[in-house]
Amino acid sequence: MEKDLLELQTLIDVHFEQRQKEEEELIGLKYRIENRRAERAEQQRARAEKERDRQTRIAEERQRKEDEEAKRRAEDDAKKKKVLSNMGAHFGGFLAKVEQRRGKKQTAREIKKKTLAERRQPLGIESLREDGLRERAMEMWQWIYQLESEKFELTEKTKRQKYEVSLLVREHHQKWCFKYT
Repeated sequence: MEKDLLELQTLIDVHFEQRQKEEEELIGLKYRIENRRAERAEQQRARAEKERDRQTRIAEERQRKEDEEAKRRAEDDAKKKKVLSNMGAHFGGFLAKVEQRRGKKQTAREIKKKTLAERRQPLGIESLREDGLRERAMEMWQWIYQLESEKFELTEKTKRQKYEVSLLVREHHQKWCFKYT
């Protein structure tokens, strides 16, 4: 009986030692998990900060380029006005008309650039997870699908209008030929 009691006591001691080791391991694991969570939170915060800095730099660079472009345009306009004022009346008037036409084209070009800049937005996918990426990809696919549909419709409309114009030209030509024969 004493032998059984001693064996039982050693088993109990071994069990409690094993349990204490497991509890220490569990505490260590919890500590590592908390440290990892804190590290991840810090990494995400750092990524978000870098992204904000990058967006700020991009916006500043864009603004700087726009300012430089506006300054360059203003200087070009001033030079052209000076040259035009130095030229003769008739020739100067002709150049003014040419400049005016080019100004309209340039304005149309600027409108196109502005529209494209508004449409072209940064993806902002650096901080998204797999589900967010899938959702963003689906949104982009739908947008592309819509644009392709509009492109197809406009192409078909253009073809139909060209056909109608050619019919009208042919009809007008036939009437003209009949009238003068």
